[in-house]
Amino acid sequence: MSLSRRQRLRLVRGGVYSATVAALVLILLAVDWGALGGALFKWNIVRDQFPDILTTALRNTVIFTIFGFIGGLSFGLLLAIMRLSSVKPYRWFAATYIEVLRGIPLLVTLLILGFGIPIATGWQWPNPYIQGSVPLALVAAAYIAETVRAGIEAVPRGQMEAARSLGMSYTRAMVTIIIPQAFRIIVPPLTNEFVLLIKDTSLISVLGVTASTLDLARFGRNGVNDTANATPLVVAGLVYLALTIPLTQLAAWMERRSKAGRR
Repeated sequence: MSLSRRQRLRLVRGGVYSATVAALVLILLAVDWGALGGALFKWNIVRDQFPDILTTALRNTVIFTIFGFIGGLSFGLLLAIMRLSSVKPYRWFAATYIEVLRGIPLLVTLLILGFGIPIATGWQWPNPYIQGSVPLALVAAAYIAETVRAGIEAVPRGQMEAARSLGMSYTRAMVTIIIPQAFRIIVPPLTNEFVLLIKDTSLISVLGVTASTLDLARFGRNGVNDTANATPLVVAGLVYLALTIPLTQLAAWMERRSKAGRR
């Protein structure tokens, strides 16, 4: 008896599903869970990570993130206004900057600014915090600028026209009327950008850091080298999750609330 096309598809899917389940069962049976657990998580190593992972690594990660976000938000706001400006050179500069910085990997930007410019000019960064935060801010600004621009464009044009009809200058209307409304729209995506920035701080270690400026990722890698065990990296990952999960949930809640408010 011949089978219909739908029946053949069901048989194929059932076979793939059965093979996948069988493979997973074999893997689970073959793994030495005791050895794997010992290689990934040991309580005595976890205890040794505290309190330094909080007082040094977490603190530095938060410092890099906050400095990078504040700088990125400030410059990104300026870029967004320039991107919407009627002055062509401003628009061209903002558009070029945004495209270039979004197109270059953050790691490359860190290396160019952290090592390339000092080597080429002989100038040295004042301290590691500035050396790490400035590249983060410059790259974040390119992404934040597009977010802010989208928020500004989402504000009804009648708002600007009404402000101008009252005698306000373009700049004053933008600063006092348009941007405050735009920020209510873009708070959720800005929160997501903050979360991405937290994770991006893990790349700062390529610049070379002192013991006092270790971020979470570098702290975990140093711990792996010292203990020959993956536990320090697992702990660092858990701390990252403790930072990012509440923020992503907050962003999702704010987005739902914002959508409900616009209905």
